[in-house]
Amino acid sequence: MTGKAAVLAAVLAVLGVQGCGSSQPAEEEGPEPGPSAPYWGNRGYTLPNSPFTREDTVVTVTCSMGARYAGVNVQAWDPERWELRETRGFFIPVDAAFTNYPDVKNVNSPLVDLCGVSSDSPSPYAVDDLEYLTPRVRALFDLAYTRMAVVLRDAEGRATHAGYVESEGNADDFVRLSDAEGDDEQNAVMAPDGRSVWFTYITADGERRIGSRSTEGEHRLSDEGPAIGHDLPLTVTGKPPRAVQANMVHLAPDGRRLTATAPKIYGHIFHTRDSSGPLNAASGRSARLLSGCVGIVGWVADERVLCRTQSGNFRTVDARSGRAEGNAVAAIREDDGRVTEGMVVSADGEKFIVSVHLPNDRSGRPLGLGDFRVVSTSGEGVAVPVSADSLTSDTVFLEWR
Repeated sequence: MTGKAAVLAAVLAVLGVQGCGSSQPAEEEGPEPGPSAPYWGNRGYTLPNSPFTREDTVVTVTCSMGARYAGVNVQAWDPERWELRETRGFFIPVDAAFTNYPDVKNVNSPLVDLCGVSSDSPSPYAVDDLEYLTPRVRALFDLAYTRMAVVLRDAEGRATHAGYVESEGNADDFVRLSDAEGDDEQNAVMAPDGRSVWFTYITADGERRIGSRSTEGEHRLSDEGPAIGHDLPLTVTGKPPRAVQANMVHLAPDGRRLTATAPKIYGHIFHTRDSSGPLNAASGRSARLLSGCVGIVGWVADERVLCRTQSGNFRTVDARSGRAEGNAVAAIREDDGRVTEGMVVSADGEKFIVSVHLPNDRSGRPLGLGDFRVVSTSGEGVAVPVSADSLTSDTVFLEWR
């Protein structure tokens, strides 16, 4: 990804008038609740009724930065007319690690992936293809997009602490969950209900662990299980919440299995776990490898996964056998000269959204409108351009409910 341009006018118009109220606890009166969370294996959670939680909604995120400002815009769209339903803004605190630079502790965080990657400062993770980027950026937010997890540096830039930002807040409306000297907390992500922030951390004895801190009360550290350092991101799903440390994590609609990859672990499809931790050799013994899959876009159904293949096309793959089904699906002509990467699959499994860009240049130079297309997972029909003019080449599609 290239450096971010100062595209602030629209963002400031949204964020500049926002107050500093905080989210309401579930037991207080609030908006009429909506249905349980669909499609993500998180059906144990009941969500507030908002444009971000309704069915047939596409959610996107864009990071905007200027000389004195950094913020994240999350937007809910009507995927038929590509009309904007609602925008939520998250100011990024000055102490938040949204980029890595010399003389401070490097931080692994999906927020750095979203906001601070350039030719001079690569992704903190080994791979930044959109099939990798989308699920780890989605993990920054709770299911209803009311809170965003952040990693905060101390004043000297040495220690790092997990925290979170309220939506619709101002630049000072954030919570640092710990101020302990020597904290090494990274990969901060939200629990599905927004009631805790999860992260990887290193103990005083050098042990690598997964931890969480409640967003309410005293924010005491809860140890959640082993980790393998900071190099792989976290995704937290289920009720009660559990974390898996891996890439390209997508929970199946029925919640029983998930897609994931990790170095030295063979396979793509794993059973969901009863405890938090990284993928390991034991997980790999029962895993299923998806043939020819180099990028996992998402689940088409309980037993079928959409993959990007080595040839740059997309195929539906049977999650039980690992074999491809149907015809290859192409979003562009073979002689186009550009590449496509997939981001989200619709909840009914019939469509998905791709980004079209030059090889090794997803964001483009200079920053401009993105080339996004809606494609049928069956390969029928033609790819339809996404017609929303406000989507830039740095926009990431997070979810299609």
